[in-house]
Amino acid sequence: MAKRTSAFGRLYRGSEGQWSWIAHRVTGVAIILFLFAHIIDTALVGWGPNAYNRVVNVYKNPIVGLLELGLVAAVIYHALNGLRIMAIDFWPKLVDRNRQLIYATMTIYLAGMAPIAVIMIGHILKEHF
Repeated sequence: MAKRTSAFGRLYRGSEGQWSWIAHRVTGVAIILFLFAHIIDTALVGWGPNAYNRVVNVYKNPIVGLLELGLVAAVIYHALNGLRIMAIDFWPKLVDRNRQLIYATMTIYLAGMAPIAVIMIGHILKEHF
């Protein structure tokens, strides 16, 4: 099956490369949004300890614990995928092995996230239920 091309190169049409590209952008935006929220909640110290403590108490909610797990997952995926992208930038011949690199990245990601998820979910359940 021939790959479709455009004036800008091959069209992904749902291949691993396209999903990797989308996931990298989505995780990057999620991390930036968290950083903005973190700056704001830390700045609440300026309004006194009561304002800060009210916000910190929100973090004790189990849903926020799951969001924290999502943040950890986003950071780890973004970092590993960034290393894959950097490797291709430094060694352009690796682009021929991009599919294998994507699968290797996902394997490492899943192997790393599995114990992290177990620990974090266990902590959430122990603390709230």
